[in-house]
Amino acid sequence: MTVIINRNKCGYCGACVAVCPTMALDLKEVWIDVDESLCNGCSTCKKVCPIGAIEVQR
Repeated sequence: MTVIINRNKCGYCGACVAVCPTMALDLKEVWIDVDESLCNGCSTCKKVCPIGAIEVQR
């Protein structure tokens, strides 16, 4: 799975990090770090993002 975070839209609220069941996302100061090896493609991060800054590609 590939998680794409639009850094121009992302407000770095951390909502996606909090709901990721595999802990594939990590909030690092001013960006979201994605560990693609942990992502299971559930799209929970995309669903919870309040501004639509996340895309999940399979």
